[in-house]
Parts: sequence; structure tokens; C-alpha cells
Amino acid sequence: MNKIKVLLADDHFIVRNGIRSLLEGLTDVEIVGEAQNGAEAIAMVQELSPDVLMIDIAMPVMNGLEATAQISKQYKQTKALMLSMHNNEDYILKSVEAGAYGYLLKDSTRDEMLRALRTVANGEKYFSPSVSNIIITSYLHKVNKPDKPIIKKAKLSRQEKAILNFVIDGLNSREIAEKLELSVRTIDNHRANMMKRLRVKNAVELVKKALDEKLL
Repeated sequence: MNKIKVLLADDHFIVRNGIRSLLEGLTDVEIVGEAQNGAEAIAMVQELSPDVLMIDIAMPVMNGLEATAQISKQYKQTKALMLSMHNNEDYILKSVEAGAYGYLLKDSTRDEMLRALRTVANGEKYFSPSVSNIIITSYLHKVNKPDKPIIKKAKLSRQEKAILNFVIDGLNSREIAEKLELSVRTIDNHRANMMKRLRVKNAVELVKKALDEKLL
């Protein structure tokens, strides 16, 4: 079994050590290195090619948002999972814009951390329900602004709408498959078809487009 190669980036040793202690001993995870700032993180991503970069936002020299934006463009094999103490709308939305695959609060449980790590390593987005709600609320505010131009609506099937509602609730493909009693492949195919039809690149953009066009 191939292990998930993880790089930790945080300017506080005690935080890195705490995360390492949570992940060490797992049969499917290997911590390949630690960085103290965004510049170090970029250099180590280039050298080590980790699957997942768990990176803090507020760091000296170069912050996590700047590093993530660069890594998401230049080293696409590495997926960034943001770590933050702040359930802050601005940080969350800027993380999405920078290309982060997930946003995890530092007070999350070990189970949620592992779920986020494995989800992101699998190439899927992970945002906890509270973080997803902030993203969706932000887009709802934009949708409800006055004088918004009328946009031609696309159409979604009943099953696609059900899947999209679960995406909004923060569920991943496997969890949605269990809810609807379908295979993970079927869920992934529906998601891919919706993203292709609506011309979006990821789940967050898919939710935004669906809300913009009032498809739900």
C-alpha cells in the first residue's frame, strides 16, 4: 500500500510536533518533512513531492496563502490542506482562491484531521460543515445583490440535485454514495458531468454556479 506523503508547514514547533504525534503510527501516512514558513514549504515541495501539504496561513517570510497559490500552479501533484486557528471568512475564501483543497481548523478532532487528510490525498476537496457554510453564505450574499444580471439557467436532474445538496452539506463522494445507495464511481461520474456541463473546475465552483443560476 502506498503511503500518503505529508509535509507539515507551521512556524510553531509545538504545533508541528502535535500534528506529527497525531499522525505517526498510521499505516497509510508518512511525514516526509517539516517547514517553518511558506518559502521553505515551496522548496521542500519541489524536493520531496509530497501528496499533501498541511500548511498554516499566518507564517513569517511567506504566508501560507502565498505559498499555496504558487504550489497549486507549479506543483499540481501536491494538494494543500490549510490549517488555521480562525474560522474567518476572508481567510477561507482566499484559501479557496489560492487553490487549497481543504481548510481545517486547528481545534478539529483527530478523526476529522485524518478524514480531511485522506480526502485531500484522494484528490477531493475537504471543508468541514462550518467552513462550507461560510463559503456558501458568501456566495449567497453575492447572488442576492440587487441589479444582478439575469443568467440563463442550466438544468439538473433530480438525482444531480440530491448529490449537489449533499456536497453543500460537506459530504464527500463516499458519504454521498452511502446516503443514496449508489456506487462511489456513479457519484463521481455525476459530479464530473455537472462540472463539465456548468463549466466549473471543482466542488466549490459547482456550488457557486448552482446557487448563481438557482438550480436547487
